[in-house]
Parts: sequence; structure tokens; C-alpha cells
Amino acid sequence: MNYSRQREIILETLKENAVHPTAEYLHSVLNKKYGSTSLATLYRNLNLLAANGIIKKIDGLEPSSHFDHNTHEHYHFICDKCKRVYDISADIAPELASKAGQEIGAEIAGCDVTFHGICKNCK
Repeated sequence: MNYSRQREIILETLKENAVHPTAEYLHSVLNKKYGSTSLATLYRNLNLLAANGIIKKIDGLEPSSHFDHNTHEHYHFICDKCKRVYDISADIAPELASKAGQEIGAEIAGCDVTFHGICKNCK
């Protein structure tokens, strides 16, 4: 992937907003900080960064995808009430993927685990 100042700005903005933002949220932040940015260009760059393993794209939380600058192995918890996304260390179940692979006789390359419930702030 070639260097792009625009992608660098997007990545910096994602790291500064480590709340697992949607593209729409990032779009509003970028527009306030840098002026007009095309939503289509933002999506294209976010998907390119995700495809190259620089960020994570998290689907299935809401109709919109969320993006995460943290590419280390971890799980997610989503509050069903406020929709906030929390990181959970993969250390709580370090052998989850290998045990799942053994159970079905497959070689698992990775996994995306998402827990749902009500966060402590919404309880």
C-alpha cells in the first residue's frame, strides 16, 4: 500500500477517537478539523487500511461498520443500551480459537468474538 497523507490523517484521527467509531462519526470529526472530506473517500481508505491489517473493521454491531485502531488480538463487548464498544483482553480465553478448531477439525486463522449485554454505566 502506497503512502497517502489522507490515510495518515484518517489513521491519526481514528487513534485519537478510540471509541470504535463509525465512518460517519470519523467523517464529522475530520470535517471539523480539516474541512470537507468525502464520505466515499473515507470509506475507501478505511476499507483499504482494514484490508491491509492496519486497523480492524468490526461488522455486525449496528447497520454501520465500526473501526478499531487496536489490531492486537482482543474481543469486544457491546452495550445493548448505549451501544458503546469495549475491548476485552483475549487473555481471558487464550486458547479459544485453537479449541474451536480442534472441535470441528479445522485450522482457524483468527476469530472475532463479541459479547452483548448492559455495561456498568447503563445498569
